[in-house]
Amino acid sequence: MNEQLDNLGIVVVGASGDLATKKIFPALFALYCQGWLPEKFRVFGFARSELNDAEFRRRITEHLTCRYVPGESCEQRMGEFLAKCRYVQGAYDSRDSFLDLYQVMRETEDGESANRLYYLAIPPSVFVDVARAIGDAGLVSCGPGEPWSRVVIEKPFGRDRESSDELTQALSQVFSESQTYRIDHYLGKEVIQNLLVLRFANIVFEPLWNNKFIESVHIVWKENIGLEGRGGYFDQYGIIRDVMQNHLLQILALVAMEPPARLDPVNIATEKAKVLRCVPPLSLDDVVLGQYGESERSGRRSPGYLDDSSVPSDSITPTYAATRLRIGCPRWEGVPFLISAGKGLDARMTKIIIRFRSVSGNMFCELGGCPTPNELSIRVQPDEAIYLSLTNKVPGMGMTLQPRDLDLQYKEAFAEVIPDAYESLLLDVIEGDRSLFIQKNELEAAWDVFTPVLHEIERRRVKPEPYEFGSEGPAAVGKLTP
Repeated sequence: MNEQLDNLGIVVVGASGDLATKKIFPALFALYCQGWLPEKFRVFGFARSELNDAEFRRRITEHLTCRYVPGESCEQRMGEFLAKCRYVQGAYDSRDSFLDLYQVMRETEDGESANRLYYLAIPPSVFVDVARAIGDAGLVSCGPGEPWSRVVIEKPFGRDRESSDELTQALSQVFSESQTYRIDHYLGKEVIQNLLVLRFANIVFEPLWNNKFIESVHIVWKENIGLEGRGGYFDQYGIIRDVMQNHLLQILALVAMEPPARLDPVNIATEKAKVLRCVPPLSLDDVVLGQYGESERSGRRSPGYLDDSSVPSDSITPTYAATRLRIGCPRWEGVPFLISAGKGLDARMTKIIIRFRSVSGNMFCELGGCPTPNELSIRVQPDEAIYLSLTNKVPGMGMTLQPRDLDLQYKEAFAEVIPDAYESLLLDVIEGDRSLFIQKNELEAAWDVFTPVLHEIERRRVKPEPYEFGSEGPAAVGKLTP
């Protein structure tokens, strides 16, 4: 592979869709404004929509922002970036369509060799068709000294372990494992990237990071919105496949893994896979399912899940799920990990809460004020932050204790613009760094945790517990609380 080429062709398949226009192209523009893209880069949009270059560029422009280049210079940089963007209309499963794309790429590259990045911003049902068409058109190189080719695919990576293995096998006929970047944008968020630093670069935490000192771990994901036009997709997959099996289990792995021998993709993925293999497969007894219904709050009616026109009226797809996991390794023996995810809830928030044990026989209890157990809270969104609750003496006469937070709010603590997750991850793909991407072994281990319970839910047609839109979720989740 030739990492040093200045020529880079970035192909976004599904270029007219929301993911591409709202996330990928803005991230590429941000990288361009900061000087992170090679000098001779080009962006090629490929989709079924009938657009010409001018229409494509107008569609891209709607979501580009000037965070890194304020004022008049932004307009200039935007013009330069858009001039490097071309569009090709074609069918996803057509070799000829990708040969048309290749012809446009060669025209803009003046016949020079170029590295290739393929971003599949498309439904998972057409991943394999697109990969095969790209391969059949001869657009993938991997030989010694040749330009590199890399492919980025979005979750969900299958519906269960079997379909995930089939997808991996089919893609491997075109792209090797080392060329495949399975993206989970949560892993690109700054506070998630900081987890390993927080754990292993600060001596105050690692000696306490075990069942002797930690009582429980909660990983909470909430959205206060409904389907937002994704009903067709969401009803096929549900909240477990959409959020829990990927985003939340990846966070759990980073929280619970053993220290890697080195901070490289292989060692990090190995330790994540090891800890996930220590999680016993879930059963129905471990899970609470819910589905939001309509509600009326402050005179405003919010429709329920089944009111969405793209959702079948008898759908039993869960919009909420919570589960209690156990990790069968010495470090975490007896510590419950509670993970929950839901749509149509009372807030938009993702948080990791590590609750430490109470101090036994604490001397302050004799004074009538037992200390509150310490908590380390890591807020992923909104507004990334880290909080550590400590018990303090309230100023004044007597001994009155009160918990107070030490807090690190990223926007206040760091003057730098916090990059969007897609910016960080796309740069990693360009630089060939797979540390923040999901490897085959950890993907297999993650599906092994959830596949049995997903099959059981579908076989028994388990009906989720209803909860009101805008509430905290189904009441039954209380049975999982440690």
